[in-house]
Amino acid sequence: MLNRLDLRGRTGDSLVADLPRPDPAGEGPTDAVRSIIAQVRAGGDAAIRELTEKFDGVDIADSRVSRQELEAALGAIPAELADALREAADAVREFHVAQLRDDHTVVRGGITVTGRSVPVDRAGCYVPGGRGAYPSSVLMTVIPAQVAGVPEIVLCVPPDRETGKIAPSTLAAAAIAGADEVRAIGGAQAIAAMA
Repeated sequence: MLNRLDLRGRTGDSLVADLPRPDPAGEGPTDAVRSIIAQVRAGGDAAIRELTEKFDGVDIADSRVSRQELEAALGAIPAELADALREAADAVREFHVAQLRDDHTVVRGGITVTGRSVPVDRAGCYVPGGRGAYPSSVLMTVIPAQVAGVPEIVLCVPPDRETGKIAPSTLAAAAIAGADEVRAIGGAQAIAAMA
């Protein structure tokens, strides 16, 4: 049950006393993530495989998902779902195209400033998974990067604990969105791998 606190008019020590902070002792989330990043940097694919087994309960020899697997997933899902994903992809694309901005220049007081949008060389997109499928998150992360002109887009999705695979609807969305590379990796190790 939540306790209500009336903090109106409270300041200083009185306020701090009623708003406890977490105990910083021990390994917190930041330290755990730093450790995972260090393991991935030092151990590469072997560390990613170990961490995927540790956190996702899946031993994956190769985290790469092939283009054939993406296309097979697209063919395996119900036609109505594939059509809905395509329609959603078109809507997401249209929205993000409308956000594109041409170079713009402002001149003020004899000073000229030009703003220019330039895509990064590579984008890493992360979509949660494991216990659920989030194909719309694939569309909403991959397509904006594509519209921005990013030449290489990598997508990481954790594998399902029982099957060791990414949900077919998520893979189908990756095929529709046009991710250049898809990996069955989750958590902080996925982010570290993409960095």
